[in-house]
Amino acid sequence: HNWEVLRCWNFVDVCAFGKYHPLAWSYLKDRNIAPEIQDGDFETLKGANPDFIAMNYYSTATIAASKGDASDVAARAGDQQIMLGEQGVYRPSENPYVEKTQYGWVVDPVGFRYTLRKVYERYQLPILITENGIGANDTLEPDGCIHDQYRIDFIQKHLHQMRLAITDGVKMLGYCPWAAIDVVSTHQGYKKRYGFIYVDRDEFNLKELKRYKKDSFYWYKQVIEENGKNI
Repeated sequence: HNWEVLRCWNFVDVCAFGKYHPLAWSYLKDRNIAPEIQDGDFETLKGANPDFIAMNYYSTATIAASKGDASDVAARAGDQQIMLGEQGVYRPSENPYVEKTQYGWVVDPVGFRYTLRKVYERYQLPILITENGIGANDTLEPDGCIHDQYRIDFIQKHLHQMRLAITDGVKMLGYCPWAAIDVVSTHQGYKKRYGFIYVDRDEFNLKELKRYKKDSFYWYKQVIEENGKNI
């Protein structure tokens, strides 16, 4: 609950409800990092009235109870998905029931459905997924093909869970996969790829920057044409 409030709910609470979560506010005050509230600030926040929730989803985090000592701070997972923990608040843990990508990111499609349900239950606003995808070291074959079945599997499973969430009553505004074309990863450069379209270059050699459609491109094109009816 500590982690969920401090790392998740409080950010959206301020925008959607116009106030800080009480636990988060106590946390900020206890550490002397609470913002100074001026007259009219909360009135301004309450006037935001967002129309929808936009969020990225890649993986879940597993949290354990704090032991109240320095061992609470310990790294879990890899690059952007590092979990450090905070002494006396929560500690990171491992989920033995999920897979991981080659870069250490947890793959948890069911967690996607669970997250959509919890976000909609709390805020009652339509949800737009602004990013969802898998980073991988794709291989360009001599014939120009890129066989990225792992990307197809990842997105298919997440779309399926999103469809189940819709049957649960969650209102979805849209879904935007990450990404249409390979882009530079902030942590792994061009070695880690997310796109449906392969860009032929490496870290230091731009080559011809030629584009190649991956297997996932043709698969996702069909998903769009069918409006996801076979997901």
